Amino acid sequence: MDFLIVTSYGSKAKTSGKVKMVTDLTEDIKGRDVLLVEDIVDSGLTVQYLVKALSKRKPRSIKVCALLSKPKRRHIAVKVDYVGFEISNKYVVGYGLDY
Repeated sequence: MDFLIVTSYGSKAKTSGKVKMVTDLTEDIKGRDVLLVEDIVDSGLTVQYLVKALSKRKPRSIKVCALLSKPKRRHIAVKVDYVGFEISNKYVVGYGLDY
């Protein structure tokens, strides 16, 4: 298991349109199966960025898991392989989320 931190938010909880890697992985993922776990997938920007960036490291596979998914908010079509809950396009607050 490894962790990374990215951000795509500017001010007032709105996406800046740019994804920034804050903390990178410490483990080599070449030839490994990767499960990317997200709290929430809305615009798709962060997931697209991460899948592209991690794919360059030649893992065997990459799958995406999200607790919450907002498909109506997607600006970029991304595949979320495992979804806990599909929710409407409203701001959500709760344990583990940004607020």
